[in-house]
Amino acid sequence: MRSIRLWPRSLAARTALALVLVLVVVQGAGLMIFGMDRVELQRLADGRDVGTQVASLYREMVAQPAAAWAGIVHDTEPVPGLRLSLETAFPSDAEGPASPADQRLIRPYMGFGAVPLALRPKAVPIRGAYETGRTLVIAAQAPDDRWLVGRARTPPPRPWNSSRFLVAFAIMTGTAALLAFWAVRRMTAPLRVLGAAAERLGRDVNAAPLPETGPTEVADAAAAFNTMAARIRRFVQDRTFLLTAIGHDLKTPITRLKLRAEWMEDEEQRRKILTDLDELEAMVQATLAFGRDVAGSEAAARMDLPALLRTVLDDATDARPGSNVVISYDGPATLTVEARPVALKRAVANLVANALAYGGAAKLLLQPVRDGVVLVHVDDDGPGIPPADLDRVFEPFQRLETSRNRETGGTGLGLPITRNIMRAHGGDVTLTNRPGGGLRATLALPV
Repeated sequence: MRSIRLWPRSLAARTALALVLVLVVVQGAGLMIFGMDRVELQRLADGRDVGTQVASLYREMVAQPAAAWAGIVHDTEPVPGLRLSLETAFPSDAEGPASPADQRLIRPYMGFGAVPLALRPKAVPIRGAYETGRTLVIAAQAPDDRWLVGRARTPPPRPWNSSRFLVAFAIMTGTAALLAFWAVRRMTAPLRVLGAAAERLGRDVNAAPLPETGPTEVADAAAAFNTMAARIRRFVQDRTFLLTAIGHDLKTPITRLKLRAEWMEDEEQRRKILTDLDELEAMVQATLAFGRDVAGSEAAARMDLPALLRTVLDDATDARPGSNVVISYDGPATLTVEARPVALKRAVANLVANALAYGGAAKLLLQPVRDGVVLVHVDDDGPGIPPADLDRVFEPFQRLETSRNRETGGTGLGLPITRNIMRAHGGDVTLTNRPGGGLRATLALPV
């Protein structure tokens, strides 16, 4: 069972997600503060309305004969949650005095100033509080010592009256989240450009430089990257020039020695010297090819990979007329990739030549694209390579004469050149021993 990854891998997604989470927390806290403040204001406003209605009823009541007071109180329709009564004594169920804040809020709006002085209430105590679970009691003592009592209980809190408020809040939060994702992607876009440029530089040392535009930090990073790329190019060019000069200087004495050897009278010694000179010349050519890294100067192009593989196998078959070695291809009939055809052909040809020379067979298997990579397997029927030497053979001038075949052959640069070519394509080459015997060389080529 695969685990679910909650935290994204990319920097842009992580930053955007963090911003959205912070936004949700801040918005939620703001909504909670708004709701609590609104409930408190609603509570105070309702308490003020209770005091105002009690005072209004008192003014209406004392304007009539005392005998009619009970009927007036009975016929009055109070606001929701308020109970009015005319009692002979102060209610015994009243709590302690209301808080000074509630007192200051309610009393100025009761308006007993318009009542004649003789009819004004003797006392107007305000008890309890207009809060959930408590009862607010406002009483006015009439001149005949009866009490007009209003009891109010807090209704359920209403942080917002309309359901559209939450819808608007959700739309606002969603819009802010989208803007956060957009802004983060814009800010992290230079990182993606820098990563793509580094990938191109790894494949082609002569890749175009980055534009040094945008914000100061981005322009400085692009300038530093371009400086680094220029230094790498100079290093590669200096190495190429040095090896080219050495190769050129070595070719002249080799050719001169060949001419002198032709005049030797001893046929056996002449043959041996010419053989040694041919091997020396081959080593110089291979060293120059390894140093130049021809994959770096060839332009990439769209090509049919199976056609290239079959061409390599046809060349290998033509070079061995009448041979019984197994040379085969298995895979798709067509598969288009972007690569450097000459360099890639040389890499495959090196592996096929090794398979035929040391394994007695070359069986190519091309696997379709998977996860953006196409794999080319080159299998042989030889004895394989000791596990400890599977990676060492990629070092320059490393030859395993006793591990696979009695023939020495080669200069020890075929596999290093192949690895250089594949890594210049952004891929790689690996060697593994097959369970049934033989060696498998695998080319991994991004598409």
